[in-house]
Formats: sequence, structure tokens, C-alpha cells
Amino acid sequence: MAILINSDTKVICQGLTGHVATYHMERAIAYGTNVVGGVVPGKGGQKHLGLPVFDSVAQAVAETGATASAVFVPPQSAAAAIIEAVEAEIPLAVCVTERVPVLDMVRVKRRLEGSKTRLIGPNSQGIIVPGRCKIGVMPAHLERPGGVGIVSRSASLTSEVVDQVTAYRLGQSTSVGIGGDPVYGMGFVDCLELFFADPETTAIIMLGEIGGTAEEEAAEYIQQSKPTKPIVAYVAGVHAPTERRMGHAGTVNVFGRGTASVKIDALRAAGVLIAPSAAEVGSTVRDALNG
Repeated sequence: MAILINSDTKVICQGLTGHVATYHMERAIAYGTNVVGGVVPGKGGQKHLGLPVFDSVAQAVAETGATASAVFVPPQSAAAAIIEAVEAEIPLAVCVTERVPVLDMVRVKRRLEGSKTRLIGPNSQGIIVPGRCKIGVMPAHLERPGGVGIVSRSASLTSEVVDQVTAYRLGQSTSVGIGGDPVYGMGFVDCLELFFADPETTAIIMLGEIGGTAEEEAAEYIQQSKPTKPIVAYVAGVHAPTERRMGHAGTVNVFGRGTASVKIDALRAAGVLIAPSAAEVGSTVRDALNG
């Protein structure tokens, strides 16, 4: 089953003819993802990568039956592209664009309320169900089908942990990169809820970092849900200086809130297993599954 996507997912790409989109969508098609078209305003009727190009998401959905969109649109236009996908009622939009203005994302969040669309990103590595579907920019060669669900704010950490999980022959059910921006679509709680309900997911890895309160909210949700599946977490930034933004736009501690230690304490209190280091996430989940 996995979550959010599978081999039946029909994917379009907003911004398909761009250099970056062309590079990554070629690889998605080669991976076996069912890419059915692209959207580039003003280029409707053309072909690119052998796929039909449409002027709007609504046209693409009507003509292809698309159920997911990969948003490869420059930062200044990304919010408008996401909102267009929402208005076309596409079930899933995955935005990989970095540096989308925060106020633009506030507008997107308001438009998502009550809509039929789930958003992953922006600034997302994407989502992959090994062997079935890949939407985004993540390397697919590290992934293997299996039972570990991964949800992460960090692309580089995700690749490291996927490699560990694969080395222990556990494999992944779904890997989701929710991104490191301060305003975003799906978060830890949304993904945990889906992983809890997914019979193919036997354990879950959360990769968090400093800044914001997403990890603390996830801890509260876990405490209330009392899941039967083991959850392993690693929170990056234990030694990060306070009141200084680190890498991702959302990774800043403000007046003692959002620190790694606060997040780790909250997750541990909720029954989550904390990996001692980034290099030990795979062994921690292996030990949890072995009882």
C-alpha cells in the first residue's frame, strides 16, 4: 500500500520544460513513475520528453486524469502554481522549489484549508515509494521496498538514513521529505497518521531539526495515539548556537523555543526511541524491530 502515492499515481509536472524539471522528470520516467504530461502556460499543445504539454493544470487533469503534480516552478511563481493545482482539485502537489517567500506560503496555507489537495513542501526532496513511484529530486538508487516509513525535514539526512535502512535489509515503505521551511504543507503529524494506518509500514523514522514546533506537536500526537509501531527519531542541531538560523529557513531557535533538547525530551516522553547519532538511526530501528 505505502502512503500517498503508488504505481497507479498519474503525475504531471508544472514547469516541465525547464532545465531542472527536464533532468529530474527524465529520471522519474526511467524509474517507472507514471508521468502523463506537463503544464507550462503558453506552451500548450507542444510535446516535451514525449509528453503532452498543457496551458493549465485544469486542462492537464481533464485530459490525463492526473492525480499528482510535481511543482518545478521558480520561487516567485511557485505559490501561484501550487494554488492553481489546488483549484484544479489535484489530490497531491509536491513542491521542490527552494526560497519560496514566507508570505506567499501563508497565502497557500489559507487556500489549502478545506481543499481536496495535500501539499508536500516547498523546499521538499519529494516522495518515493520504492519500485513504484518517485516524485521529486531524491536519489532512487539507495531505496529498496520494505517496511520502514521515513518522514524528514532534511534531504541530506534522508539519503544517509535511507542508505542505513537499506544496508540492514529493512527497506522503505515510503520516504517523504516535508522540507525545512517555516511554512509548509504536510507535516510530521499528517505523515504519522498515514503511516499508522498503512499495513505495509512496520516502523517509522522521524528526522527532525531545530526550529519551529513540528516535533513537539508530533510528540503530543504520538502520546495521544498510542501507536503499536516503533518510532525512531533523530533531531539534528544539538550543538547549534541559539538565535542563529542554520541552513534551512525554518531552523532557528528563538528565545529557547524549538531547541533540539526540547524536541528530544518531548519525543522521548512520548515513547519515541531517540537515535544517539545520525549514524545510528538504522541500527536503532533494526533493534526496535528485533525487540
